[in-house]
Amino acid sequence: MRIVAGSLRGRRLKPPTNLPVRPTTDFAKESLFNILRNRIDFEDCNALDLFCGTGSISFEFVSRGIRQITSVDSNVKCLDFINKTKEEFKVNNLFTLRSDVFVFLGRSKMKYDVIFADPPYDMNNFDLVPELVLKSFLSPNGLFILEHSREHSYENNPFFVEHRNYGKVNFTFFKNTIQQTTTEE
Repeated sequence: MRIVAGSLRGRRLKPPTNLPVRPTTDFAKESLFNILRNRIDFEDCNALDLFCGTGSISFEFVSRGIRQITSVDSNVKCLDFINKTKEEFKVNNLFTLRSDVFVFLGRSKMKYDVIFADPPYDMNNFDLVPELVLKSFLSPNGLFILEHSREHSYENNPFFVEHRNYGKVNFTFFKNTIQQTTTEE
C-alpha cells in the first residue's frame, strides 16, 4: 500500500497483517483523489475519515495538504498503526479517535467539509451511515464520499451527485446542497 500523490507520494504504509481491514486499492484511491482534486481545495478543508482502518485515505488527504483530518475507528490496533505512521511521517494535522462510528455520529457536533466513510461491506446497519452523516455532519456545500459494494445504490438520495465503480470498489458522492439560512432581528 502506497501513498499515490502529494508531499508523501511514494511512501509505503506497512500495516500489520492481523488488522481487520479491507484497504481501498491503490487504483481506486488514485481515481478518487483525481476526482477530488477537481472538486475541493484541500488546504481550505477539514476532513473526517470514518471506519479509517489503516488510515490510507487519511494519509492521502494529508499528503495533498488538507488543513486537518480526524480519523475514527473502534479498533485500537488500527489507531496504534496510524499514530505510529503519523510520527514516522512527521504529520501533525491528523487526529485519531477511538470510537464506535455510530456513537461518534450520535455525540459529535463538528461539521466537516469533506467526509469519507468505508464501513465494512457486510455491516448490518450500513445504510444508516449516509443518513447520519448527511443529517448533521456535512458543512454547507460539503462533500461526502461513501465506499461500498455494488449491492448498495443511493441514486434516489436527494444529496446524490454521482456513483463511480472501480472493480469491487464503488464510491458514491453526496453533496450538502441545503443552504444555511440566517435570520435578522
